[in-house]
Amino acid sequence: MVDLNNKSVQEEYAEKSICYGCGPVNKHGLQIKSYRSNTGLDLWYNPKVEHQAFPGVVNGGIIGSIFDCHGNWTAAISIFDRQKLSILPSTVTANYSVTLLRPTPFGKTLYFTGETQSLSKNKAEVEMNLYVEDVHCATGKGLFVAVEDGHPAFHRW
Repeated sequence: MVDLNNKSVQEEYAEKSICYGCGPVNKHGLQIKSYRSNTGLDLWYNPKVEHQAFPGVVNGGIIGSIFDCHGNWTAAISIFDRQKLSILPSTVTANYSVTLLRPTPFGKTLYFTGETQSLSKNKAEVEMNLYVEDVHCATGKGLFVAVEDGHPAFHRW
C-alpha cells in the first residue's frame, strides 16, 4: 500500500530538479510524484486542460513524458535498492516505447505503475502501465541506464 503522506522519490532525491516531467522546481512542467509500492513505483496524476489532444482526451505525448520519467525513477530506485547504495544512481533513458491501447479520458485521475522486469548492475528494463479507474489505457517498456561521472546527466537531478 502506498502512503501518500510520505515524500515522493522526486521530493526525496531530486528536490532541485528542473526536469519537465518530474522536476519539483519546474513550475511549467508536469511535476509528477512517484511513490514506492510493493511492486515498484506508483503515481497518480491529474492532467491540466492544456494536456488534451482534443476535448476530453489526454495527449499521447503527455503520457509518453510521464512513462519516460516514471520509468526512469523506477529503474533508479531498483538499482539503488538492489545494490544497497548510499547515493541514488544517476539514470538516463536509453529507449522507451509507448502503446496507446485506447483514448485516455481527460478529467479523471490517471494511475501509473512502474515495475522493473530485469535488472543488472547498471541497467534496468521497466514496464509502465496507465489506468483510468479500472480501464487499461496505455502500456510502455523502457531501458534505463546508470551513468558515471563525466556523463552530462551525472548527478544533475
